[in-house]
This record gives sequence, structure tokens and C-alpha cells, in this order.
Amino acid sequence: MHVRRRRYSGTNPRQFEERYKEHDPDRYAADVAKVLASGRTPAGMHRPIMVAEILEVLDPAPGQLAVDLTLGYGGHAASLLKAVQPGGRLLALDVDPIELPRAEARLRAMGLPPDSLIVRRSNFAGLAGALAAEALPPADVVLADLGVSSMQIDNPSRGFSFKRPGPLDLRMNPRRGQPASALLATHDAAALATLFATNADEPLAHEIAQALVARQRTTPILTTVDLADAIREGLSSVPTKGREIEDPDGAVRRVFQALRVAVNDEFGALDALLRQLPDCVAQGGRIAVLTFHSGEDRRVKQAFKDGLRGGVYSRISDAVVRAAAQERHANPRASSAKLRWAVRS
Repeated sequence: MHVRRRRYSGTNPRQFEERYKEHDPDRYAADVAKVLASGRTPAGMHRPIMVAEILEVLDPAPGQLAVDLTLGYGGHAASLLKAVQPGGRLLALDVDPIELPRAEARLRAMGLPPDSLIVRRSNFAGLAGALAAEALPPADVVLADLGVSSMQIDNPSRGFSFKRPGPLDLRMNPRRGQPASALLATHDAAALATLFATNADEPLAHEIAQALVARQRTTPILTTVDLADAIREGLSSVPTKGREIEDPDGAVRRVFQALRVAVNDEFGALDALLRQLPDCVAQGGRIAVLTFHSGEDRRVKQAFKDGLRGGVYSRISDAVVRAAAQERHANPRASSAKLRWAVRS
């Protein structure tokens, strides 16, 4: 029986699920091209950031072993996979069980030798284990893009954004661990304040934490909209010595970031990765790490500096590499990206 597609109100689709053309780029290529040309990211897609800069830093060559630690939509991986042909291989990791098979299918559709691509569901902290499990040598090039993919941000059912109502989840792997709503319900104000300050440098961490705990006493915070409203309401009563809080949504974004970092143990995973990287990269091998907030960048910068001082790395980036103005205009999500690199001794 034919099932009619759900209609949407207005001239253009508003909801993630209604953007059926954007979810099927092979069939509706022209429509997807219009969305891209407007500077937006089509629903269900992700635009890889700083591809040219990353390829320049990593300089992949035919026959090499490349590793993409955060496969995501597969944009960076596709470029690396092409660059190491003929004869090279790409090991791709991702913890997301929903997006991983979709990305693998896109890469397989490139028509390259089947054994040139190895895909494993794993957090990037599992790099050493993945290499050992596949009997692979240390890698020649390694990329870690620590950003959240647009497929996750834009899908309200994943709970990564407050722009659309959805469950307050924020887990990269929704089959493991506890959602952000459960974390909020079990932490007191002191613990939440520490979390907001440590994970997102939130200047009003104490005030926001108290407001959220007070809100939980009367109404559970279960959705993305619940949390955003509770933060805005809490900030509206914060004494500011005669000045207004200019951007309450900035605080909302930082709290979402802090909770996401916590429920996915992102800093713990990154610290584990940075410790094991030297043993996973061949002599002369190159590493590139793309970060999106200060907590990540501080860790990468310090690990590379320590490695250079200890002789583990022969060269590291003197400063961060940022996306060009044209890319930042075409893809605003590139604006906060910072690229650092290192070369194994």
C-alpha cells in the first residue's frame, strides 16, 4: 500500500524529518546543491572542515596506512582513502552506531578495493586496540576531528541542540551510558558548577547550576527545550551590577557542551588518545587534530609540546591553523575549528 509523505506547513520544510530531499542527495542532487550554495548544511549531511589544510599537513601518499579516528559522515576519510591509493589502506573509527554503517556504505560506494578500507566501531581512545586487532603496523598519518557531526547536531532525536525540541540525551553512542537528563537529575549544584566551569569555561557556572537544581525540584528537565528555558530563566534573575547578560544563548550553548563532554567522557578519551599516539604512529608519521573548544585545544597543545620536549615528536605546529574566511562564510561551523599537527620522531 502506498503511504503518502507527511505534509509540512508553509512553503519550505522546517522539521528535520520533513527535509526528505536533503536526506536523499543522490535523488535530489539539485535541491541539495541549493542548500549548500546558501551556506547551510543539508539535513542528515556533514560538511568536512579544512580538508585542504588537513591534507597539506598530513601529506598522505600512495601505499600508506591512514587512520581517521572520527569517521562521522566520511568526508575527511574519503579524501584520505583516495590519497593513499594505490596500495594504501584507511582504518576508520567511530563510536556512533547509527551513523557508522551509513558512512561506511558511502566509502564502499567509491569503488576502491574492499581491503583498502577497515571500519571499526570504537571510541578514538581505542586506537591502539584497533591497530592490534587488525594486525596493522603503526600508522603513517592520523586524523582526529573532535567536532560533533552535523547529522548528530541537526537530528532532534539525538538531543545535541536546543534549536528543536528533543530528548536531552547528548550521547554519541545512545546505547551506552546515561543521557544528560539523568546526569542533571543526580548531580548537586556544586558538582554541576564544577562541570560547567571545567568542561566549557562557563563564567556563570555557579548561578546556572543553582537555577537548574532549583528547577529540578519542581519540574524535571527532560528535553533540550526544558534545559534551554531553565538556563535562560535562571540567568534572568542573576544580579549583574546594572548590566545585562548580552547573550544568554551563549551560556545555553556552553552548558550543552559541558554536558556532552561529561556524558561521553570526551576529555578522558582525548587524554587516553594523546598518551597512546606516539606508539601508534610510524617514524616520520604525521598527526593532525581538529579541536572546537578550549578544553580540547589546551590538551592537544600541551601533549604536543611535551612530546617535542621529550623527543617523541620532531616538529609540531607553532600556532593553530584556522579555516580560511571563505570557508567560514560558507560553513559557519568551521569558525571555531583549530588545527594542530605533529610529526613523529
